[in-house]
Amino acid sequence: MRAVIAEDSVLLRIGIVKVLESEGYEVAAAVEDAEALLAAVEEHRPQIVVADVRMPPGFTDEGVRAALMIRQQWPDTAVVLLSQYVEERYAADLLAKNTSGVGYLLKQRVANVDEFVEALQRVAEGGTALDPEVVAQLLLRRDRDPLHRLTPRERDVLALMAEGRSNTAIAESLVVSDSAVSKHINSILTKLDLPPAEDTHRRVLAVLRFLEISQ
Repeated sequence: MRAVIAEDSVLLRIGIVKVLESEGYEVAAAVEDAEALLAAVEEHRPQIVVADVRMPPGFTDEGVRAALMIRQQWPDTAVVLLSQYVEERYAADLLAKNTSGVGYLLKQRVANVDEFVEALQRVAEGGTALDPEVVAQLLLRRDRDPLHRLTPRERDVLALMAEGRSNTAIAESLVVSDSAVSKHINSILTKLDLPPAEDTHRRVLAVLRFLEISQ
């Protein structure tokens, strides 16, 4: 799988390259700013991009804006944003248009290679990966209707859904059965007023409701 990396910290950039190459990724380019990132994506058409939220020249939201452009011009390219701090509005910006193949992780997550690689793989396969600390802050700030209807266990399940976990992974994390997870998810969907519909992915809508993102 071909990847492009954009990170202004030389040491972190080299570290990410090493991790990805050790996992069999082909790193087509490793750049330090958003302009070079967009040029590299246009040239190499990678399957996945790993980019810093803040990059030269302004160190504000250059990485986010570049990621949004990539998702618009090359929608099949998965994107994982890395941030030094929890800034959930950037996760919201990235997820607002398309919840498939996107991730938002704290840089400290890179230090745990297994977790980082698992998140990358999930995003590369079209899933979602939100950092657990981002999800935790969202839980604290979204304590209002309709989420107040959920039980503590259902909130735990929804938080893990927001991280991009599968039913099996949620069951393993909470030490419950797959069937118990399915029951919790059905209850969550009902309480969030998400009725069955053939053309609607209710699981994604539940996470969007959790993040308070309008499609």
